[in-house]
Parts: sequence; structure tokens; C-alpha cells
Amino acid sequence: MEQNKGRFDKLSIVIPVFNEVATLNLLLDRVKNVRLDLEKEIILVDDCSTDGTRDLIAGLQDSQIKVIYHEKNQGKGAALRSGFKAATGDIVLIQDADLEYDPAEYPKLIAPILAGKADVVYGSRFMGSEAHRVLYFWHFVGNKLLTLVSNMFTNINLTDMETCYKVFRKPVLDKISVCENRFGFEPEITAKIAKQKCRIYEIGISYSGRSYEEGKKINWRDGVRAFWCIVKYNLSKKL
Repeated sequence: MEQNKGRFDKLSIVIPVFNEVATLNLLLDRVKNVRLDLEKEIILVDDCSTDGTRDLIAGLQDSQIKVIYHEKNQGKGAALRSGFKAATGDIVLIQDADLEYDPAEYPKLIAPILAGKADVVYGSRFMGSEAHRVLYFWHFVGNKLLTLVSNMFTNINLTDMETCYKVFRKPVLDKISVCENRFGFEPEITAKIAKQKCRIYEIGISYSGRSYEEGKKINWRDGVRAFWCIVKYNLSKKL
């Protein structure tokens, strides 16, 4: 993709939400407290929550926040697809609602884009010196293996393809049709930005992962699907 500094006035933060009543208010406080030289647009996509999250969202009174409701649970990819369509910012950032990722790191995540160096930035849990909660060994192995196989197909050298923190210049997303409804979004979007020859940067981030008892949702079936998505979307010519 050709170098283009452009003008950046607004950051759209897309937050897919499913049954996060325990963490959503605190997450939103952290997002709002981030100081940036850009206007912030917060887009909440409730993916048919059943734990009271929907009622919590309905009670929010904030002009910064756009709310989209799914009437049927479809998955993270589907929620992001809806959020991307509603985004009006020059830069679009993905934020999970579970407090695993810290919004205080927004400034360093968007810095390569603001400097005109990058079209896409990934926040990597596997590089840098930031704090990381120690959790599941086999999840770590699975993430590294998925990233390795993805890199073999895309011929880009990522350390963390499965990370939540992905930041895009809006024109990059405008060329992409998100097909995956669940966590297959991660290898799909990676394949599609690689095909655009985007300038991709990685930034080391902290990670405060949660356990399944605390609400973690991804499972081994999503890992199997991710391998299929790597093959499918790298071999397809469509964006």
C-alpha cells in the first residue's frame, strides 16, 4: 500500500460485547480516560447478551458511545463486522470488553499510523517487556503455532496473529468484507491485509488474561477453525 500520512481526526474504538456485565463499566471508564489528540468514537456491539449486559448498555448516557444490538448471538467476527460498518473514524481500533487488554496503551498502538509509517498495527503479547499474567501453556503453544502457519501463508513475520489489539487506517477496512462470525476473524483479517500489501507494525503490549472460570470464551474448536481459515482466506483472491 502506498505511503500516505493523511489527516487523522477521529479514533473509532469497536468493542464486541457478549455477557460482560461484570467488566463493561470499568472497561468503558478506562477507554474514556485515555488522553489522545483525536476525537474518540466508542462503538459497542452487544451480541445478544443474556447476563444483564444489555440492560447495562441501555442505561448508558454518553454521546461518545454508539450502540448496536444483535438479536441473535453470532460471535466476535459478526460483532466486529457490524462495528466496522458503523465506524466513522480515520483510525479503527478493536477492544475486547473483558479487561485482558489495557486501553492506556492506545497512544503507542496508534503512533505508527499517526506518524505515517503504518497502515495496520498489531499489539503483540509475545514481544516487549510489559507485564503478562501467566496462564495456559497449551494456549500459548496454540497461539504460536497458528501465528507460524499464518506467517507461512502470508509471508509476513508477526509474533501474535491472534491478538485482540488490531488497529487499522479506515481505508484498509473499507476494502475488506469480513466473512467469519467467530474467532476465525483473526486469521481472516490477517490474510486480507497481507494481500493489500499493508505496512504492518507490531507493538509490545501488556496482557492480563483471564481463566475459563473468569469467563474466557475461546475453545479448541475455534483453534481448529482458525487453521482452516488460514488456508481458506490466503488461497482466496477475494478481500
